[in-house]
Amino acid sequence: MKKLLLIVVTVLAFATISNAQRYAVIDTKYILDKIPEYKTADQKLQAIAEQWQKEIDNKQAALDKMYKDYEAEQFMLSDELKKKREDEIYNKEKEVRELQKKRFGYEGDLFKERQKLVKPIQDRVYTAVQKIAVNRGYDFILDKSEGITVIFADPKIDKSDDVLRELGIK
Repeated sequence: MKKLLLIVVTVLAFATISNAQRYAVIDTKYILDKIPEYKTADQKLQAIAEQWQKEIDNKQAALDKMYKDYEAEQFMLSDELKKKREDEIYNKEKEVRELQKKRFGYEGDLFKERQKLVKPIQDRVYTAVQKIAVNRGYDFILDKSEGITVIFADPKIDKSDDVLRELGIK
């Protein structure tokens, strides 16, 4: 009876071990920071964003000046001139908001630039991760770079350096 129980427990243990999922953890932020093309693309995006922000800030400063001038002069203006100035201010505000939305809004110019410059690099990383997962038999790979996707990760299972080697970096 003891032999039978031991055999059943052993078979169950092997079945449990063989069904265990294999997984790995990577840090995409760490990987991307090690890729020179990504750093260049990120710097270029930051420069573009700063340039566009200056453009918006200049337009906003001109709008603020228009508004202050209007406030100072409104008591001396006729109703017709007040209406004309208010319309000019309204149109300028609308122009600034539209420019801001065009540059930084959802699917705006910055988003499109990011897609053009960064997406090909991210696709390369994804392909390398996929290749490692298939070649090494991982059932899934977790990314610990953003948020709290992984609260604790054993450094032994972090395969970020393997992805970099697959990309030919380091």
